[in-house]
Amino acid sequence: MNIETDRQNVDIELQHISFTYPGHEHPVFDSLDFSFQGGHMGLIGDNGSGKTTLFHIMVGLLKPDSGHVLFNGRVMESEEDFTELRRHVGMLFQNVDDQLFSPSVIEDIAFGPLNLGYSPDEARDIAMATLAKVGLEGYQDRITHHLSGGEKRLVALATVLSMEPEILLLDEPTNDLDNAARRRLLEILSSLDQSLIIISHDWDFLSQLTSTFYALENGKVVKSDPLTIHQHQHIHPLGDRVHIHPMVLPAEERERAGGDKLDSQRAY
Repeated sequence: MNIETDRQNVDIELQHISFTYPGHEHPVFDSLDFSFQGGHMGLIGDNGSGKTTLFHIMVGLLKPDSGHVLFNGRVMESEEDFTELRRHVGMLFQNVDDQLFSPSVIEDIAFGPLNLGYSPDEARDIAMATLAKVGLEGYQDRITHHLSGGEKRLVALATVLSMEPEILLLDEPTNDLDNAARRRLLEILSSLDQSLIIISHDWDFLSQLTSTFYALENGKVVKSDPLTIHQHQHIHPLGDRVHIHPMVLPAEERERAGGDKLDSQRAY
């Protein structure tokens, strides 16, 4: 199946998806429906709610017990269909070591383009350009599994970007990142023109990329209200003195407020 698409017209849909892991009594999903027409979206939910399972069903790594996956209106049925879909929908795994398997960085990133039919020289050129895009110039001959956690995360992202997908599925992309690597990842994702679905427990990270949020609750995908007033209890040194915490609004709210600067501060 040849799927025709462009970056302005992407539509992935799950219809009446039911799924239970073998040996488990309770289903993860029971007639779940979900539709995504592009843009940036955050997906939240408790551990074990099925967020990663949802991604794996979307790209054909898991087969639902019933229901259908559609991409741009076409039902994905065979492995050939999902192989073609994965040219357009790229996934960054929660555990980057599941995604990196070649001896060197350049081999990991060139693997995708080679499978798309590019020549070795073309695949290397694409890999080098993608390394530059994620700020890892000069890393091409490094041994992948000798890299830091943050470097591995960026290399794994580069393996996905080298395929030039229209949609990126990002599963807990800030896991195990220090502040510098987290900021770099945020800069890269903010600069991309791909549509994003991001699973994360990192609310501040999500809020700087999107103001559209969905939650997985009781095997269903539900839309979350954009803003809800609530309080957090927190503890840190000098907490008994008056101090200020920056408040960062979601992406659309920041744009309306006039840019990416901190929108307001709250004293405690």
